[in-house]
Amino acid sequence: MPPRILFGGLFHETHTFLDEVTPWEAFTVAEGDAILAKRGDASPTDGFLEVADAEGWHVIPTIDARATPSGTVTDAMFERYWREFAAVAAPALAAGVDAIYLVLHGAMATESQRDVEGELLARIRALPGGQVPIFGVLDLHGNISPRMCTLANGLVMYRENPHTDARAAAVRGARLLARCLREGRVPRMVWCRPPILWAPTGTGTHADPMCALERFALELEAGPGEIWACNIAAGYSFADTPDTGCSLSAVTTAPVDEARERLRAGAQLAWDLREQGTISYPGVDEVVARLRASPPNEGPVLLVEPADNIGGGAPGDCTDVLRALLRHGIGRSLVVINDPVSVFALADAAPGDVRTLDVGGRGSRLDPGPVRLEATFVSRSDGVFLLEDKQSHLASMNGVRIEMGPSAVIRSGGVTILLTTRKTAPFDLGQLRSQGLEPRDFLVIGVKAAVAHKRAYDTVARASYYVDTAGPCTGNLASLPWRQLQRPVYPLDPISRPDFPFA
Repeated sequence: MPPRILFGGLFHETHTFLDEVTPWEAFTVAEGDAILAKRGDASPTDGFLEVADAEGWHVIPTIDARATPSGTVTDAMFERYWREFAAVAAPALAAGVDAIYLVLHGAMATESQRDVEGELLARIRALPGGQVPIFGVLDLHGNISPRMCTLANGLVMYRENPHTDARAAAVRGARLLARCLREGRVPRMVWCRPPILWAPTGTGTHADPMCALERFALELEAGPGEIWACNIAAGYSFADTPDTGCSLSAVTTAPVDEARERLRAGAQLAWDLREQGTISYPGVDEVVARLRASPPNEGPVLLVEPADNIGGGAPGDCTDVLRALLRHGIGRSLVVINDPVSVFALADAAPGDVRTLDVGGRGSRLDPGPVRLEATFVSRSDGVFLLEDKQSHLASMNGVRIEMGPSAVIRSGGVTILLTTRKTAPFDLGQLRSQGLEPRDFLVIGVKAAVAHKRAYDTVARASYYVDTAGPCTGNLASLPWRQLQRPVYPLDPISRPDFPFA
């Protein structure tokens, strides 16, 4: 009889400092056979299903819910998810399953639950039959809690940022589950937390500290000691939780003390490299003024705006870059603004029509507000595009078919503006090309991201400048109104001798 594997997914990166809340309706939900139909869509679910097919597992799908990073999730959303999950899981577990596999993020928070993944695992364990091995996959930016590692057996994290390996990480996790079933040995997880908080711009795996830490993880796995997997969590710094920040964890059958000692070495390495993950950058007007004084002959030059990083939960409609391009008269420039109001205001426009619009500036109280401008309407579309790169960061969340919602292209003062009705992270050039916008045709492009844009945009960029702007994903972490974060933590507090707690 083939092994019976219960499957579920719950994926959201929660920005708790945003004013908005994220309800059930914001999530894309798949159940039953719709989950099995994800085979071939390049998502982590597809990675799990590939291994399941190869191993001959009988997969019991429950529910998969995922949403773009945004504000605090409502309690009602999580409770509805749990009801629908348990409706399938409870009878399946009672009848008997061999293991559970979960696709999770690791930084989801609701109004009353700051560790949603830990709560989900606890509820599963409390079900009759829920004491089977639990494996799964997590985002590199998870805020991993001791509770999660105590309750799970084999959670595996992405190793790359941008997250080009989300599917591959799910495959690794599923293969560890196969090893567990084949060898009849059930690993545990061991956890360690250095007191470090890094903004997303400091967590790219192309450079230290994350490059060195991921190398440490690979060396630990390759060495002796029954370390099945070593995870480096960069953490998600825009969630006010007790577990926010960097952590290390291991999937292991080694003695606990031995595994802890090995993780301690990694925690010390993270501490030694902590300053390399703290990055500051110049104001947008300073950079754009330099571009005006010495215009680029070729492009595109990127103005990367981490404070409005869509992939980090920001609204994607902040206006500082747009204002600077208009103020300094930078021609052949391009920005993307999430602005349903303006898109719908153009519903009856014909190409060449000139309209007065109030663009952007509605999604964050930190932004100066909408920009009033005279704009020429160029085109509209349904906003659907297919990823050019199936390893795009976007595939880890949505598969290869992306929906920006009804969209419009306008031009004002030499600036081309792509308006969308669903915020869409700039992680794939198909977003622009699907709208008739060739990135190489522009001298300057504003990019609302931190790191994950690099795989796509670095292939065409002549130069790239990070710029400081107003927005909710600020690199100045000390400016955020922390209440639940475990302190002291670098760089918010002075620390002479760091403590590395274990679980």
